[in-house]
Amino acid sequence: MKRRAVVVATSLALVASIAGVMTWKAAHMRRTPVPKASIPEGASLLETAHYRVHSTATPAQTREIAAAAESLHAAYLSLFSDHVVLSTTPLTLVLYRDADEFARNNRSRPWAEAYYLRPACYAYYGGGKANPYHWMLHEATHQLNTEVAGWRLPAWANEGVASYLGAGWMENGVLTPGRSDPDAHPVWWLSGMGLTGNLPADVAAGRIIPLQQLLEGTGPDINQHVNLYYLHYWSLSHFLFHAREGAYAAPYKQLLAQGAATHDFERLIGPLDAIESEWYGYLLAAMKMMQRHEVENRIAR
Repeated sequence: MKRRAVVVATSLALVASIAGVMTWKAAHMRRTPVPKASIPEGASLLETAHYRVHSTATPAQTREIAAAAESLHAAYLSLFSDHVVLSTTPLTLVLYRDADEFARNNRSRPWAEAYYLRPACYAYYGGGKANPYHWMLHEATHQLNTEVAGWRLPAWANEGVASYLGAGWMENGVLTPGRSDPDAHPVWWLSGMGLTGNLPADVAAGRIIPLQQLLEGTGPDINQHVNLYYLHYWSLSHFLFHAREGAYAAPYKQLLAQGAATHDFERLIGPLDAIESEWYGYLLAAMKMMQRHEVENRIAR
């Protein structure tokens, strides 16, 4: 066989081999089982416009939580209307009757009050609490980020958006993002941050995580500082949505849609040092407002 013919034959064999591998990989991916939700035995099913709610709570409680989830869904799509396309696939929400039943079936961290594990959001009805929704709303936002928006975000952005919406004010069945509920996590820890007004001093004392460390996940161990991190996540997203009369909101949404990398943060939002200083002032003002609220309402945390 001539050299040219050998080369051609070899190339064709290589292409066929690669095509075979690609076909095998595609078939393998198709055979990968889709995650299934863990549905409690005896759970009822409530279907709404965008959710399938499997519940062991009472019918009234189930309808209440489902309505809150639908309000979140509407708020989310309104907030990100330029970047998210409405999905026709119903989302799965599993609702337990109380904290004890939830704890017996918990497949997340032992201290979790709700969690999102593809494809379902798991929560319980928080009866007797001022805000029975916020844990569910937080985790359902993670579900929306993944199942509807298709985003893969770093922790600061993923948890920031979830905390921002999860702590939103719910009144008459309508969620108002940006108006934060003082009885929702992590907002209820805000007054105790102990910020002094001196950014370098608060960084040195561990009261503030530097912005670059927060964005890149290189700060102190989150397991030792859970509430501190979530106050940072929540406040940074709140700042980016509302500071300067919303001047950063459109760039922030664009940043989220692009994956929220640090270099894109600087390109779309601004230099880290300048943004960190402005964000710190915003957080300081929020802390003082929360302190006044607690004094006026005689609330002790």
